[in-house]
Amino acid sequence: MHAGKLQADIQNKVSKKIAPLFSKYNLDLSSLESGMKWKPIVLIIGNYSSGKSTLINEIIGTNIQRTGQAPTDDAFTVITSEGTDKPEEVPGSTLINDENLPFVKFKKYGEKLTSHLILKNIDFEMFENMAIIDSPGMLDATTEKDRGYDYMEVLGEFAKMADLIVLMFDPHKAGTIKETYAAIRNTLPEKSGEDRIIFVMSRIDECDNISDLVRSYGTLCWNMSQMTGRKDIPHIYLTYSPNVGNSQKVEDLWPQERKELMEKIYAAPSLRLNHILEDIDRQVNELQIVCEAVTEFTTRGRKLFMDFGKITAGLGIGLFCFGDVISNSITSLPSQTLISAIRSGDISVGNLVLPTIFLVATLTLGVLAFNNFGFKKLKKKTLADSSKLVSLDTEYRRNLWTKMSATTVSILQKTNARDIWHPHAGSLLKIQRFLENDLKKYYEKLRS
Repeated sequence: MHAGKLQADIQNKVSKKIAPLFSKYNLDLSSLESGMKWKPIVLIIGNYSSGKSTLINEIIGTNIQRTGQAPTDDAFTVITSEGTDKPEEVPGSTLINDENLPFVKFKKYGEKLTSHLILKNIDFEMFENMAIIDSPGMLDATTEKDRGYDYMEVLGEFAKMADLIVLMFDPHKAGTIKETYAAIRNTLPEKSGEDRIIFVMSRIDECDNISDLVRSYGTLCWNMSQMTGRKDIPHIYLTYSPNVGNSQKVEDLWPQERKELMEKIYAAPSLRLNHILEDIDRQVNELQIVCEAVTEFTTRGRKLFMDFGKITAGLGIGLFCFGDVISNSITSLPSQTLISAIRSGDISVGNLVLPTIFLVATLTLGVLAFNNFGFKKLKKKTLADSSKLVSLDTEYRRNLWTKMSATTVSILQKTNARDIWHPHAGSLLKIQRFLENDLKKYYEKLRS
């Protein structure tokens, strides 16, 4: 199946089968839905002097982005080819209101971000099926002026959309920027897969000699180990721009991987379908474990209700049969009990009134006791250790629960006694069928 048709088919299937369940359990599917609407995306991030704009200009073959040693652009700039009939520049206020684009979710960050978001429409064939997003340079938090929006949160939203993230460093600031630390340590691991991130040290031609390059590279590796908390350092591409640097010195003396880096970036569109399926797989598994927990809780609630019901029904039947006997012995009312009426064979409607009142009152009190005591006690006990609602027999399941436990607890806190009758088991079955049948078939089609 053609990639475009397969992507449309996936989008339709998710919309029909899974989107309603995400809504039911208050989970956000917007990032996945918006990602399926549009083109493959390469996100370029790094500190202000790391060569982001220079790399983009080299990819496109023209100076579309301003470059410099000091901050030159503080906007998120989307660069793509939308056709010659579209404007050359589209402001953020238009982007966040176009339902056909994946930027609607950024509306919540307000005017400060909107005024620092722009789309540049270029006449470049490769970009008809691809977009590059240039980002504001990362800064040290101690010197940063207020951006007016949560930069890390916004960066995380762009990272979720991206099929490839290029994180750039320069030899003079090899990973010392505080926002870079926050991005590598927290934002990127939470919002994107490791396989989507490549690390680049650019401007290597500015090193005075090979010893200077080795020193800068070693510093970056050490800083990377501190930021990632890992001993195994990911591959770091070494590169430069031949248009602005001392290319003769680099080509003659130093290792560089500019060609490999470019090939990685050009190949980003081919990763889109696989990333869509990975995102669906991840988010549906998150939905599944929430649904499992809620299903187990409501199952326990129904079992407790049945236990209350058995006791209440027994008391109700007993009082229906003998409640008027007790009343007669205490108050001499009624004058004829149901039992004596049955024995005499002279039963009237009046003989059933008091027994029925006893039965209804007992059942009502049983329901009230369940709602106000039994269910509340069950809910309190469950919330005290919600992890017992699901099986955590693998590391993957434990990590999944760590991420989704707060969401589950939030749902359980809002659950009342009536909710135990909702068909959560049916929802869980739909999720399992989607994962085991539909998603599996799409992976097979992608490999074929």
